[in-house]
Amino acid sequence: MTELPARDALRRRLRRRHAAEQRFRAYGVGAIGLAILALSTLLVSVVVRAIPAFWQYEVRLPIRFEPSPLDPEGVGAPALGPNYTGLLKEALRAQFPDVQGRSELRELGALLSTDAPFQLRERVLADPSLLGRSEEVPVLLAAAAGLYLDGGGGEKARARAGLSAEQVTWLESLRGEGRIERKLAQRFFRSGDSREPELAGVWGAVVGSAWTLLVTLLLSFPIGSAAALYLEEFAPRSRLTDWIEVNINNLAAVPSIVFGLLGLALFLNWFGLPRSAPLVGGMVLALMTLPTVVIAARSAIRAVPPSVREAALAVGASPFQVALQHVLPLALPGILTGTILGMARALGETAPLLMIGMVAFIVDVPSRVTDPATVLPVQIYLWADAPERAFLSKTSAAILVLLAFLAVMNLAAVLLRNRFERRW
Repeated sequence: MTELPARDALRRRLRRRHAAEQRFRAYGVGAIGLAILALSTLLVSVVVRAIPAFWQYEVRLPIRFEPSPLDPEGVGAPALGPNYTGLLKEALRAQFPDVQGRSELRELGALLSTDAPFQLRERVLADPSLLGRSEEVPVLLAAAAGLYLDGGGGEKARARAGLSAEQVTWLESLRGEGRIERKLAQRFFRSGDSREPELAGVWGAVVGSAWTLLVTLLLSFPIGSAAALYLEEFAPRSRLTDWIEVNINNLAAVPSIVFGLLGLALFLNWFGLPRSAPLVGGMVLALMTLPTVVIAARSAIRAVPPSVREAALAVGASPFQVALQHVLPLALPGILTGTILGMARALGETAPLLMIGMVAFIVDVPSRVTDPATVLPVQIYLWADAPERAFLSKTSAAILVLLAFLAVMNLAAVLLRNRFERRW
């Protein structure tokens, strides 16, 4: 009789255990679902805001390329600095003959991008046979006009774009005539920064990031690998090496802005290196990445089985040959993976680069490591701080480019590990 109550109590305890386990699993699934939902919401919002940055609007205007202002020498070759703005004004006046006042003409001309005259000049320089002919030429609209057209029209879109009622009327007239076209914004992917939103591109920041990461890789990978190899294979166990190991672990947790201050004091003020250059940015990021590389490399070297070292020593290899020819090649996949992941973290850093002047407004695409440049996180910061509303979509688009850059680096880390990894 006494066994029945004990058996019932045991069953109750088992039921409580199973219920607790099911609740724990439900909590875990809910946490994962909540995290996926939050990340998906963030990514979708960024993508939706970035879509307008990948498109641009152009208006086709009939242009009469008069030879007299374009070829004052009469040699059949257009000059470099004629009044192409005047050609655009005449074309707009032909479309809207009722616009007469100076302020109205200024508002009408403001619908076109400041790059429109340069587009005409490049077209004439590429084809001098246009002199004396009339042709419909697509020219770029200003960012405010693009904002209105992306908004679908209406009073809300007009207020968001900051256009006057007359400008909206002119835009709707041009759209009604079928003169406005929506095209892929190739300029965004092949040009540098600009004060005008419709002319700003991300290519300068992408190239600057690539140069900066190249310098980071060339410094952090060999130095970090050599330091890890020495600490694991050759360094004697002493208070000095223990102190070095503790400081390496502590440096991995130091805020990134501290490395920026170090780079400002050391590389700029002391050595006098060029400000806002990928060379200095790469050196600062290398200092920040080195502790991560050393820790990852030491873990990879420690994972090499001792039997490899013992076998190499047994056949007469020296300790240096064992470390360089046997241990290091086997640990290389883990070292490369740790290096790339450390560089991916460095790519997203902004604070240390702000301290060395890489927040400057850079228009030209850098061609070498000493040219002034910016990087993707800093470019995102600059566009997010810009007062023009059109830069909001540029900011989101640059975030997508940065995420793609990080995805490529993480994919490279996975491929390298799968390519060289050996299972013991």
